[in-house]
Amino acid sequence: MPFAVGVIQTLGFPGVLAAADAMVKGARVTLVYYGLAERGEFIVAIRGATSEVKPAIEAGIEAAKKTPGCAEISYYIVPNPPENLEAVLPIQYTAKVERFI
Repeated sequence: MPFAVGVIQTLGFPGVLAAADAMVKGARVTLVYYGLAERGEFIVAIRGATSEVKPAIEAGIEAAKKTPGCAEISYYIVPNPPENLEAVLPIQYTAKVERFI
C-alpha cells in the first residue's frame, strides 16, 4: 500500500492545533511532525495511505479556516515519497511516532 505525506502550514498556533486535530480524527493517518515554520507560522505533517491523506488534509484545511484569527497559508501532499526524502526530513515512523494501524 503506497503511503503519502501531507503538510499544512497555518498562521498562528490555534489554527495548526485545529488542523492537526481534524486530520487525525478525519482519517486513518499518523501525525509525524509539528513545528514552528517562521514568523508565527506553524507546520504539521501527517502520513498514511494515499487514499486517507487527501481527506485528512481537506479536513485540516477546513478546520484551520474556521479557527478565529488564524489562516491556512499552504498545504501539500506527496504521494509515495522516496526513501531519501524520509532520510532528510523528519517524516519517518519512529518508536515515538508509530504508524496508525
